[in-house]
Amino acid sequence: MKILNTKKVIASLLAASILGGCISSSQVKDTIMKSNTVKVVELLNSIENGNQESVGYINPNKYIQHNLAVKDELAGFGEVLAMLPEGSAKVKVIRSFQDGNFVFTHTKYNFFGPKVGFDIFRFEEGKIVEHWDNLQNIVENTASGRTQFDGPTEVTDLDKTEKNKRLIKNLLDDVFMGKNPAKITEYISTEKYNQHNPHVKDGLAGLGEALESLAKMGMPMVYEKNHKILGEGNFILSVSEGQFMNKHTSFYDLFRIEDGKVVEHWDTIQEIPLKEKWQNTNGKF
Repeated sequence: MKILNTKKVIASLLAASILGGCISSSQVKDTIMKSNTVKVVELLNSIENGNQESVGYINPNKYIQHNLAVKDELAGFGEVLAMLPEGSAKVKVIRSFQDGNFVFTHTKYNFFGPKVGFDIFRFEEGKIVEHWDNLQNIVENTASGRTQFDGPTEVTDLDKTEKNKRLIKNLLDDVFMGKNPAKITEYISTEKYNQHNPHVKDGLAGLGEALESLAKMGMPMVYEKNHKILGEGNFILSVSEGQFMNKHTSFYDLFRIEDGKVVEHWDTIQEIPLKEKWQNTNGKF
């Protein structure tokens, strides 16, 4: 495995930012032919393997960053990489999906410690121009016995993408945001609901038990607003905002759907820092 050389990566980032389109015609052709999903996976892998060509997938003149711990544009990305101890970064993309100009991934990281992350990238004319993410520490001993990563990865039912996105939109409105919670069994299977949130057991009973426990402690999980719903076939990702443990929070939820019902769930929950601590002004969402 090629070890990350931070100085070379930063040099590549700065060169891309300064020189813009000054790359060979063969590189241009290669970039155009690759799918956006492949570009994202290669870019994420470059954090570990140091592949400097992958930075060419980012528009050097427009890169809007929504990770609030990272400064804007390519220079901010390079600065974070410079803080990593040499050779410490590990990246394994578990799932990757495309929805129009968006690509979203479910990834296992060692990035300043072991983490599970969802990343969203927006493309314009084949180049990445915007990035959102949500990161959470990995928990080894989980309530369900499942990891935060295992389960199916194959995308199916491509013809049902829009229908499945509407299902999740209605689930969020009725159940997560409390419009009509009694309709939960219209959205989530009563027969199989595999849970990858490390603190929640399998099944609707496990979900109910966890939510009841939080409410009794005076720290209910509250979804206040949904910002995005992206999907490909049987996998749908929702990006929402609310309160968790009495803190301003970002919720990323990945749902797998079978026969019109949610049968599996992965998520990351991340506290949103106070505005005075933000490293960019783009906002979390």
